[in-house]
Amino acid sequence: MSTANAGGNHNLVVSHGDEDLVGLLKRMNRGFLVTELLGQGVNPVTGDYSRGAAGYWIEDGAIAFPVEEVTIAGNLAEMYRDVVAVGNDVDRRGSRHCGSVLIGSMTVAGG
Repeated sequence: MSTANAGGNHNLVVSHGDEDLVGLLKRMNRGFLVTELLGQGVNPVTGDYSRGAAGYWIEDGAIAFPVEEVTIAGNLAEMYRDVVAVGNDVDRRGSRHCGSVLIGSMTVAGG
């Protein structure tokens, strides 16, 4: 008998803080804002995570220049432990509501 829960998460709501995306960028100060993920690269056994990405490089808390054709990598357990903040810029379309997520550190390579 199906419980209608197969196929992933449903009605997921992630708690957020008071900062919007601009506030998270200021808090980040220097790093990579991911706006697009490419491909599939998660090992469900080890949690190793590696995906192609594009977005913007952030310097002094502001967008400095666009970035494309890079790879971001990390480990899911470490990434979840290293969530610094979740922004209040929640996209309420659909059944998954989550704002921008600021992760303390990940590997960015290429470009």
